[in-house]
Amino acid sequence: MRQLVFVLIAAGMLCMVGARCPGAEAARTHEIVAEDYFTIDTISECVVSESGQLIAYVALRWEKERDGRNADIWLVDAATRSTRRLTFNPASDSSPRFSPDEEWIYFLSARETSAGQPGPAVDGSVQVWRVSVDGARLMPITQEPDGVDTFDLSADGETVFYTGERQHDEDEWKELRAKHETLIYGRGTRCVSNLYKVSLNDWRKTKILECERYIREFSIAPDSERIAMLTTPDDRLITNEGKSTVEILNLASSEVSRLDDALWRKNGPSPYGWLESLAWSADSNHLAFGVSYDGHPSEVYVADLVGVNPTIRQLRRDKEITVVPEAGLRWLGSTHDLCVRGEWHARGHVYRINKATAEEQGETVDVTQGQGNTLTFACGKSEETIVAVMDDITHPPDLFLIDAKGRQPASRLTRLNPQVDEWKLPQMQLVDWRSKDGTVVQGILELPPGYDGERPLPMIVELHGGPTAASLLRLRFWIYGRVLFPSRGYALLSPNYRGSTGYGDQFLTGLIGNKNKVDVVDILAGVDAMVERKIADPEKLGVMGWSNGGYLTNCMITNTDRFKAASSGAGVFDVIMQWSAEDTPGHVVNFQQGTPWMASARMLAASPLFAADSIKTPTLIHVGERDARCPPEQSRALFRALYDYLGVPTELITYPGAGHGLTSYKQRLAKMEWDIAWFDRYLPVSVEAKQSDPTTAAR
Repeated sequence: MRQLVFVLIAAGMLCMVGARCPGAEAARTHEIVAEDYFTIDTISECVVSESGQLIAYVALRWEKERDGRNADIWLVDAATRSTRRLTFNPASDSSPRFSPDEEWIYFLSARETSAGQPGPAVDGSVQVWRVSVDGARLMPITQEPDGVDTFDLSADGETVFYTGERQHDEDEWKELRAKHETLIYGRGTRCVSNLYKVSLNDWRKTKILECERYIREFSIAPDSERIAMLTTPDDRLITNEGKSTVEILNLASSEVSRLDDALWRKNGPSPYGWLESLAWSADSNHLAFGVSYDGHPSEVYVADLVGVNPTIRQLRRDKEITVVPEAGLRWLGSTHDLCVRGEWHARGHVYRINKATAEEQGETVDVTQGQGNTLTFACGKSEETIVAVMDDITHPPDLFLIDAKGRQPASRLTRLNPQVDEWKLPQMQLVDWRSKDGTVVQGILELPPGYDGERPLPMIVELHGGPTAASLLRLRFWIYGRVLFPSRGYALLSPNYRGSTGYGDQFLTGLIGNKNKVDVVDILAGVDAMVERKIADPEKLGVMGWSNGGYLTNCMITNTDRFKAASSGAGVFDVIMQWSAEDTPGHVVNFQQGTPWMASARMLAASPLFAADSIKTPTLIHVGERDARCPPEQSRALFRALYDYLGVPTELITYPGAGHGLTSYKQRLAKMEWDIAWFDRYLPVSVEAKQSDPTTAAR
């Protein structure tokens, strides 16, 4: 089934059409520093117009004066490659949609206007807006007092549908809660949704559904007769685990029906799957959606909605490829071929599932043919072309045109980061090794620019989060170590340990019931391999990670004293506490195969806390003050153990107001600078290791 072109990167360089290859590059003279991270623009989403000529995309750009990153709508012409910025406001614009006549782009924005400014007043809440494709006309479409959650545009372009929240507390304690309304209740306020529409002809607003559930996502069928909705009992993430459903609203009768969920609940690998990415076929007869699980492979389903009783099929897939429905499901033009992003061996590709609605499903084809790494993508009316956000080891994400038939290489549409052409980039390659049980494990190895292999280097092991995720072969300069530390003279290894995506179902599910076991063994085997290959200095090893990477950092330093320095970010210290406090406890239940009263022995074995007395590694600890995923109590417990009881050098940094990820400019810079100082102190790089050849391009 898999049609892949595995691109070997012998020299550490992958070139794509439109990218500068080594012979055409300007001299790389710029030494990368932490502040360079904030010069990188990236693309978070894209959408194609009806004709396929125009592509709108959301570009993210750091703004130091606002201490954050803003999102604006841009437009690119596929024929001329000319780009135009359409929005200029610190309002984090998102979710662009073209009108059928390509005159307007609709989007979500949290803009604010003050008295005296032209146009309707808006209060900074999220509303639906539109802007003309020439950028000259900008106006709000909605003015909901409490804002808009999500929206969609009808196929004829005449109606905007959107959802808004409302409180719904109808139980026997409602009056008592209201009497003592200043108290904080464990159940909180239950938020559910209303569904509205606004006619763009007469601007009348109509409530079309007062839902008793929360609508997380919805999509209008192309014939405008039905709306598919992903709903949960309320707006809490925990209700998305096991209680999310697909519902269909018939607009003519106002009747709501629910799809049978036995395939992914009762008969699925776990009852805690997340539903996502609704996609109607062009004929409105078929609805595709994905179900993602922690610890298990994601699956794609297609509901046949012709007739009275819908039928639902789980699509057949290659067991060596991990599909990622979160990146979107897209029908290719008017066909019944469904496109999905998948991961295979540290790369993300777009796959076309031919005849996805047929009982005899067709073959699955890699339409990106091994070129670079795809992050997200969009399909238009054409059956020939896909637009994708792609990067590789030479450049951050840009827009590319992909031939859906696989007849020619991808063609680059944008060049968001020309400054990177002058950077001395790390040498980057895929490496593999055998774990203790013989399993082949793979990872990304980044080496300093100009490194000649004559001496072992201090090496930092960078551990990805998830763990149902992977480190990909791409230029990923971010705050968790990649690019930055190799540029400072370190080797950096990013292992795709057991449980990572892209290496087949068996490799992915092998972590279930085995956390703090096989993952640790896989990682240490990679360290041994790099030492044996004379890449890593065994006396100068460090480890770092965030989220599950932070948890694994905690596991590593309790399993061995080989590491001379560690940076633990938003990590778990006690798995039982994690189930008790995090916002998505199904994650813990899946991996530990039960709740604390069912799987206490496994949870104790998986918890670094109960082996903390073996920690000798100086450890820097980072956490967000309001982290709901890996609550700060975990990091405080680690700090208490090291600082107050064990006498291990440590520092705890809590980022005010931050959640699971750091979003401000100042906090991200602080994180990088603290990591640099910590590893420089406990894992110093020799003068020789820091030297690089100024004439060497990225390899």
